[in-house]
Amino acid sequence: MKKPNLERHSRHIMLKEIGGHGQKLIANSTVAIIGMGGLGAPCALYLVAAGISRLILIDDDVVDISNLQRQIIYQTQDVGIAKTFAAKKALLALDDTVEITTHQIRLTMDKHAKILADADIIIDGTDNFETRFIVNSAAFNLKKILISGALGRFDGQVCAFDFRQGHGPCYQCLVPQMPPNAETCAQMGVVGAVAGVIGTIMALEAIKIITGAGSSLFGRILIYDGLNATSRTIRLNHDENCQICGKK
Repeated sequence: MKKPNLERHSRHIMLKEIGGHGQKLIANSTVAIIGMGGLGAPCALYLVAAGISRLILIDDDVVDISNLQRQIIYQTQDVGIAKTFAAKKALLALDDTVEITTHQIRLTMDKHAKILADADIIIDGTDNFETRFIVNSAAFNLKKILISGALGRFDGQVCAFDFRQGHGPCYQCLVPQMPPNAETCAQMGVVGAVAGVIGTIMALEAIKIITGAGSSLFGRILIYDGLNATSRTIRLNHDENCQICGKK
């Protein structure tokens, strides 16, 4: 069992909701992040800062100059470099004891099992519904915990699913079919700081779930309206006709 760095993580250890036991759990947990963009970037930074033992990073893209407005893990000199490579370099600079495995691929159903099997928590920071559906199905089939985030313009959302018992609700209870003409941040724009807010909430949810602190977003969706400085939480219902987690 890996021991936490007591000095580095002292501000966690003094919290009664985390303490030494919780920090040990963080120090021995593995998280997979699919999509090292606006959500994956701040999420990964805060997980490494928190003392996570191992990260699995999955992304097939390279750093573009337009990414730098919100993907704060990258720097100007990283433009043109694979995101997984640049992210690993930045994360190891923050804490060189973390184990980081990278996969420069676009996740597909026939590749998910081996890559995600070791993860305790799967974090979906992708920006397209095709991959979100693949990640949701993979997490359900592997009986993993899934944290999913999305954003656009001034808005964002985070939801979490606990598939360890093999039942829903799941992401496709929320979005049953791929929306036609679904918009992405590249099409509609996004305020960079909103990505930081949502990505950080995703990291916080992972930390809470690992340590058992507070109440998680399992079966709920947090909707954040940055333009009006409001947020609300809605409970997700299990769809018995869901093609992923419904009754077979």
